[in-house]
Amino acid sequence: MATTPTPSPPPRGAAARPFWRQALLAAVAGLAALGLAGVLLLALGVALIYPNLPDVSGLADYRPKMPLRVYARDGSLLGEFGEERRIVVPFEDIPPVVINAVLAIEDARFFEHSGVDYRGLLRAALANLGEAKSQGASTITMQVARNVYLTSEKSYLRKLYEILLTFKLEHLLTKEQILEIYMNQIFLGQRSYGFAAAAQTYFGKSLQELTIAEAALLAGLPKAPSAYNPYRNPKRARARQLHIIDRMLDNGFITEAQAHAARAEPLRLRRGQGDDDGLHAEYIAEMVRQTIVERYGEDAYTAGLKVYTTIDATLQRAAWRALRNGVLDFERRQFYRGPERFIELPDDPVAREAAIDDAIAALPDNDTLLTAVVLSASPTKVVVTRGDGGSIEITGAGLDPVRSGLDPKAPPQLKLRPGAVVRIVQTREGWVLTQTPEVEAAFVAVDPRDGGIRALVGGFDFDRNKFNRVTQSQRQPGSSFKPFIYSAALEKGIMPATVVNDAPLFFPASVTGGKPWEPKNYDGQYDGPMTVRTALAKSKNMVSIQILRAVGTQSAQQWITRFGLDPDKHPPYLTMALGAGAVTPLEMAAGYAVFANGGHYLPPVLITRITDPRDRVLMEVPAQKVEESNRTLPARNAFVMSQLLNEITRSGTAARAQATLKRPDLYGKTGTTNDAQDAWFVGFHPTLSAAAWLGYDKPRNLGKRATGGALALPIWIDFMAQALRQEPVQELQPPPGVAFSGGDWVYAEYADGSFVRRLGFDDPHTAPSTGGEAPVDAGERRSILDLFRP
Repeated sequence: MATTPTPSPPPRGAAARPFWRQALLAAVAGLAALGLAGVLLLALGVALIYPNLPDVSGLADYRPKMPLRVYARDGSLLGEFGEERRIVVPFEDIPPVVINAVLAIEDARFFEHSGVDYRGLLRAALANLGEAKSQGASTITMQVARNVYLTSEKSYLRKLYEILLTFKLEHLLTKEQILEIYMNQIFLGQRSYGFAAAAQTYFGKSLQELTIAEAALLAGLPKAPSAYNPYRNPKRARARQLHIIDRMLDNGFITEAQAHAARAEPLRLRRGQGDDDGLHAEYIAEMVRQTIVERYGEDAYTAGLKVYTTIDATLQRAAWRALRNGVLDFERRQFYRGPERFIELPDDPVAREAAIDDAIAALPDNDTLLTAVVLSASPTKVVVTRGDGGSIEITGAGLDPVRSGLDPKAPPQLKLRPGAVVRIVQTREGWVLTQTPEVEAAFVAVDPRDGGIRALVGGFDFDRNKFNRVTQSQRQPGSSFKPFIYSAALEKGIMPATVVNDAPLFFPASVTGGKPWEPKNYDGQYDGPMTVRTALAKSKNMVSIQILRAVGTQSAQQWITRFGLDPDKHPPYLTMALGAGAVTPLEMAAGYAVFANGGHYLPPVLITRITDPRDRVLMEVPAQKVEESNRTLPARNAFVMSQLLNEITRSGTAARAQATLKRPDLYGKTGTTNDAQDAWFVGFHPTLSAAAWLGYDKPRNLGKRATGGALALPIWIDFMAQALRQEPVQELQPPPGVAFSGGDWVYAEYADGSFVRRLGFDDPHTAPSTGGEAPVDAGERRSILDLFRP
């Protein structure tokens, strides 16, 4: 019988190897299955998501939202409107220093990877597992995908979309195109989109002018524009700037010497955004905005339209400064209304500094009108601070505007004491304590050769009140209206040498049908017989009434249309001789331009051209010219009137003009309305016609001795001193049809003296006033009543 052999025992450990092998194989297989499933799920997700991704082909022709921009005739920016400030710059025009600063902090391997930095992505994914998705590892391409097409939500699904979009962008666009989009699209705070706009916003510079230090500061903004805003968080912005400089050095973008210089460079941030070196044109920009939105609708704010105007940047600066100076000069002579508010000044230095900072922030500076807090006050010296750690002592004449607030008996609301929040302004003589003006002003200058508006300031402070007094305020022109009446009189044979009786007039209630009317000369004086030339130079109201009576009220009402004035706003009554109608400063400047250019009315023009972002012209306004087709006044009429207006600036109520500016080619007329509620000066040089007005929005008396010559004329002179600095003397030349006879200019047919020689003599209308209702007979009553009828 055969014996079955007994099997040998297995070697030691032989049974364990299959178990671990199987376990390992099982684990690998499981992981592979999970990986395959993940890949399949990812592939399925990609297959489902990719076709639904946004079409990115539009980025090949990148057209971001662009604001509406308004420019002066020399290309200076006057204003912009839109949610996004943006200046699109092609890649080739972006300086390397800016690109390097951005790459150093945002994506140093941008030109090496294919859109996704896998090392950074893995690092961020691991960090996010334990830090609640705190890191993003976004490359510049990924940021473009997110900023243009996606939200900033932090989720893995949104990240998948972002990565897939990144691949599409990298496939469609070059690296340079992607970087160009990023540099122009990214939000950098202060409503600025793109680095070119941010350079203007923060530094008032073009992109090409930025230093390494400035570029590093801007490069730190994309991560968190609010947190690193140098205006709001200067310390945090500075720390990030230094970090970026270090990164630029580490990446070899700058040398050690450059890094050292950049760290030491003091930053000079732009203060008062939008002022463009004193170019305040807010009222002009708003006029343009209204016009463009009316024409193009709401798309005007995003279509990148460029609007070019007739404004001269140099003249606009001069106009703004002149108006501000005139208003502040007036305000310093007014009764002090007291500090704008009071604050507590804690004993603790840190708390005190914080309280002062808060007070100044709550009442921001108004350009040259600065906010300060009083530290100490006495009748001879006031010490204030601007919150910068220093103090300013104000003494002597600098305290004159606030003397009532330094009186020991001043009421609490007027008294200057520690903690009072006040306004100060620096003049050539030193610091002056003052107050925010209540009075308003307007100024506009028009070129009489083409009707272009060269400068326009609609009020003291656009932010305080956007009402444009140059175009919207209808005010009585007072005596500045008289030249239009005198112009009509020339055509009736009343020449500069005509003698008119300056005598009182009185119209009883029985004649007027209402209250008695007793017009007066502004100075209350009646000088008897005088020439038309002298009467206009002295602004005699009685003479103007006599002249209007000779012209006829209806005839005069039609005559003023030659100057672009609306006859409906100037009823045909004798009060028209005193400027009792309604005009705007722009109408007055344009009207006087008719005298300046020899008799041609050219409607004021502001907008000359509109272009799209690529500078393709959408609209262009042909330039106006002085030609016979727009003549509204005989040339000889304009010339003779100009000679009369020249006399006013030489020896009359505006004699200060020629005396100050030292030139004979100035022409104009002062104007002061009833109860001194409006002060005017309207005048011209052959190259500029300008109107200055000062008054309260709600009409009230401007005070004793308030006249156009005292209040409005200085503004006009201040402006013209700058505007005419390079202009040679240009005295007007006599046209055909005039003759110099008897020491004055007359129409040629009157050279023999046959013009109207006398006016207003032996007339019942010029009987001296009795101080009450003068007795008149029936015939006289009918004659007087005729004066109030068309």
